[in-house]
Order: sequence, then structure tokens, then C-alpha cells
Amino acid sequence: MAAAGLPDVVELAKLPARVTICEVGPRDGLQNESAILPLEVKLEFIERLVDAGHQLVEVTSFVHPSWVPQLADAEQLLSRLDRRPGVRYPVLVPNARGLDRALDAGVSEIAIFASATETFARRNLNRTMAESMEMFAPVVAGARERGLPVRGYLSMCFGDPWEGRVPLPLVVRAANELIRLGCTELSLGDTIGVATPGQVRELLRQLVGSGVDLGSVAVHFHDTYGQALANTLAALQAGVSIVDASAGGLGGCPYAESATGNLATEDLLWQLAGLGIQTGVDLTRLVETSAWMAGQLGRPSPSRVVQALAAR
Repeated sequence: MAAAGLPDVVELAKLPARVTICEVGPRDGLQNESAILPLEVKLEFIERLVDAGHQLVEVTSFVHPSWVPQLADAEQLLSRLDRRPGVRYPVLVPNARGLDRALDAGVSEIAIFASATETFARRNLNRTMAESMEMFAPVVAGARERGLPVRGYLSMCFGDPWEGRVPLPLVVRAANELIRLGCTELSLGDTIGVATPGQVRELLRQLVGSGVDLGSVAVHFHDTYGQALANTLAALQAGVSIVDASAGGLGGCPYAESATGNLATEDLLWQLAGLGIQTGVDLTRLVETSAWMAGQLGRPSPSRVVQALAAR
């Protein structure tokens, strides 16, 4: 029998022994909230996530405060954050000005946010895809010159609310452009949650065929149609070992109304635990954290695992 609060372990072939979880709750999760949480709550949230075992936590964004007012306190948060040895704390930066602000705040890792479609590039960045890559080039170069890793998010990899289905060769081309710019890690986003496992496997197959090493590729699924866990398993079977998730299933995208919450970290942990895959994250402590955050937000967590375990 499994330990209390954990599923029985039945392993499957061709899966990684360990998965790195990129916890995006403090940034991608909170950015879509209508209520602006106090700085002290955000700091405690991050501390609780690290206490639960997370070693990769995206903490905030240096996007202009008028775009994402929920994260307008980025400088204050980083000035007070207890950055523990061995934990990565990437922050999102949109442009050269954002990089300057991040560097002044002493960050050690950044992320940029690109689009696989023209419409979303214009709506999210007010630029064409080509123009956005030109904007990112000096940002990535400036970070890499200082020895900082750069995470490249690529959104709308499977579907776009304005353009519909996204041809996978366009995604492969955009992904390779981010790598060419110097991104050290690539996160493939199903921003509106329309992907299915076959599409995921095919995109990863085409990426490998183009020369991309899946060791530096992460997946970022939203659960709009309930496919996030199935898509994650397909990605793991294809060779991916980095998965983005958000504690309690927080999040969405303020620039795409059809984007619902991220894959809940607790739901991911339940699946991985049942497959015998190590993460270093304590599920019980994370459930406690998400139940606490749900209280701060004044609503129940959408995570099925949080709901099940918190009720015990």
C-alpha cells in the first residue's frame, strides 16, 4: 500500500526517473487574479513553495505595471525575498527595460514570453512575431553575457483563439528561433488548453527532427478541456523531464480570455508519485499551501487533489 495521502506506485516504461517542476504559481498564477494580494502574502506563498521542496519557482514579472498590476511590486518582492542556495528564482522580462530592472534587482535567471502565432504576438506584445524576436535578441544576449540562464516561453503552440489550429511547423520554427537567440530552456505552452496527446507527441517529434534537444524543453499545459495530465504523460513518454505547473491550479492568461487555469501542481504530483517518478516536492505540504492560498483569494482551489486531500 502507498503511504498516507499518496497513490500506489505502478511504474510505466520509458519515463524519466525524475521530473523537474517549474512552479509558476507566484507569477503566471497570480497575474490573472483580479484581487491584488499584499506583498507579505506573496512572500509567504513563495516561502511555503520552497519549504515544500520546490527548487524552481518563477516569482514575478517585470512587465510594465499597467499591463499586469498584480505584479507591480516586483522590485519590493525581490528585495525582501529570502533566496535560498540551490533554488532557482526566474523572473519574466518583456524587453530591454525589463531586463535592466531585473538586473538592478539582482536576479540570477530570466524568462521571455514569445508567441507561435502572429495574432497573439500583436495582442500580447504589440508587435509582429519577427519584431518580437528582434526585441528579445538584445534581452537574451544581455542576460547571457552576464551568465544568466534564459527561459524562453512559447505560447499558443497548439491552438490560438483568433487563428484556430496552429500548424506545428510554425511552432518548430519559432522554437528554433528562440534557441538561436540563446535561450537555455524552452517552455512549450498550450495557452488555451486545446492540445491532445497525439498533437503533443507529434510536436515533440518534429522538434527532435529539427535538432532540438528535449533535455532543455519544458511543457506548459492549461486544463481548459481536461487534457493537461494526459498531455503531460505523453510529453514524458517522448523524453521531456521538465513540467510547468501552478500550485492549486492558479492562473490563466490576461491576454487570452479562453485560457483557464494552469495544470495544478498537486494533480501533477499525484500522477508522478503513482508512476514512481521523483520530484523532491512534498505533496502534503503543497496541499496545505494551496488550501492556505485559496483562503487568501476567498475561493476554493480548482485542483482535484487539493480538494480530495484537504477534505480528509
